[in-house]
Amino acid sequence: MKFASIPLAEAKGAVLAHGLKAGKLTLKKGHVLNDADIESLRGVGQLSVVAARLDRGEVGEDRAASEIGQALGGSGIRTASAFTGRVNFHATDAGLLVVDRDAVDRFNLVDESVTLATLAPYTMVAPDQLVATLKIIPFAVPRATIDACLGLRAALFSLARFRARRVGLIQTRLPGLKESVLDKTVETTRARLVALGSNLVEERRCPHTVAALGAAIAEMIKAGVELVLVAGASAIVDRRDVIPAAITAEGGTIEHFGMPVDPGNLMLVGGLGAVPVLGLPGCARSPKVNGFDWVLERLLADLPIGAAEIMRMGVGGLLADIPMRPAPRVKTNGERAVAGLILAAGQSRRMGTINKLLISIDGKPMVRHAVEAVQAARLSPIIVVTGHEREKVEAALAGLPVRFVFNPDYAEGLSTSLKSGLAALPASSLGALIALGDMPLVASSEIERLVAAFNPLEGRAIVVPTSRGKRGNPILWAREFFAEMQNVAGDVGARHLLGANSELLVEIEMAGDGVLTDIDTPQALAKLAALVKVET
Repeated sequence: MKFASIPLAEAKGAVLAHGLKAGKLTLKKGHVLNDADIESLRGVGQLSVVAARLDRGEVGEDRAASEIGQALGGSGIRTASAFTGRVNFHATDAGLLVVDRDAVDRFNLVDESVTLATLAPYTMVAPDQLVATLKIIPFAVPRATIDACLGLRAALFSLARFRARRVGLIQTRLPGLKESVLDKTVETTRARLVALGSNLVEERRCPHTVAALGAAIAEMIKAGVELVLVAGASAIVDRRDVIPAAITAEGGTIEHFGMPVDPGNLMLVGGLGAVPVLGLPGCARSPKVNGFDWVLERLLADLPIGAAEIMRMGVGGLLADIPMRPAPRVKTNGERAVAGLILAAGQSRRMGTINKLLISIDGKPMVRHAVEAVQAARLSPIIVVTGHEREKVEAALAGLPVRFVFNPDYAEGLSTSLKSGLAALPASSLGALIALGDMPLVASSEIERLVAAFNPLEGRAIVVPTSRGKRGNPILWAREFFAEMQNVAGDVGARHLLGANSELLVEIEMAGDGVLTDIDTPQALAKLAALVKVET
């Protein structure tokens, strides 16, 4: 790849090395220069540009990232579309991220131009959570480098999904132990299990003796419990203590006692038949993360958790006084960080007497096409702002997982619907995709590309789709702009904020014109009828 200052006369097809602003023209880093760009630059007196030109045998960053990215993720991993040389990977379900650490190291040692970063092995992840990212560092890489990466021929990371289990809890009693402590332990344990997709189906209390505890374990397993947890009135101090002795007295075995995780050192892993029996450390009565969580998570994800696995937990096992450790157990409400906001309140004045949103396109109302694209892209929550003929619009979207927000001021223009929708967004939404109900040709894959490019921390706080260099809709905005958007007025949106925040904006070029096609006039509808089946 040639990287140099290139005269404008030779710059067509070159990749711009740095962002460039000349007069009204703004070009982003990585933009491929065309004839129109060169003419515009020449018109403002620009004589040359710093750019890169690919050599024969080199592959552009997005194509390279896409090709390599398709080979990296294993089961339970969703691979996003490439953008600016990056491919992100997301979990499809809740579970533990399993990473082949040695294989990732081998991958990153192939060449400095290709990098892969993952979450730590056995990190607990939620559905749609980012788990890894692949980045092509330069604008292009040699085909030989791509082939070397693909030559590893193995998924480097995958998801071990949690499997629901019927779990029982036994607590032993000694004089002086308050029942309130035992009650709290039940609630704490139940919350842990529910967060992992399992249920506490049995709870028993018995004296802290070998005979009583052994009988309670046997009875619980006979009742159909798939995992037994034992919280002792006194901590386990030896393999011959009450809890391990009760397990072995019933014919069970002790797999391992102790672990290099603090808090959680006094953890015991045993079993009776095919049913695991865990002797819990005293810290398990607290909701704070401890060694018991690490063992429980692996068990419920069907991953090995024997002596060898436990004794390798020391690196990173110092959990005390680390405030961020409890975060993975926070119960999720199923909503993603990016919400979908569809504006569907207008009066369709330019369409005449017809409500354009209800026009049938390929057998479905126009507005349903727009909302289903957002749904398929897995945005959450999805909020639809209604106004004119609200009952008919809501009926057209029957059965879809959306929240309706009525805008009583819809006649005053688009800005009122935008404000109504933004006000309804939950505090957990880090951004919102603002979509229009009269754009039925926007594809869910295009929305996914916008979401994949969105990262306010890296300066990509506004993501705009383009087609043939023209900006379209929908646009993805970070929360930091919501307050300014609440100040717009009249029949306009927030496009004036694009020019004022160009340094935080990224454009994603789309293959088709769906992001430019809004159906708001009879003429536009006639053009659409030439492409799809339309019934008014």
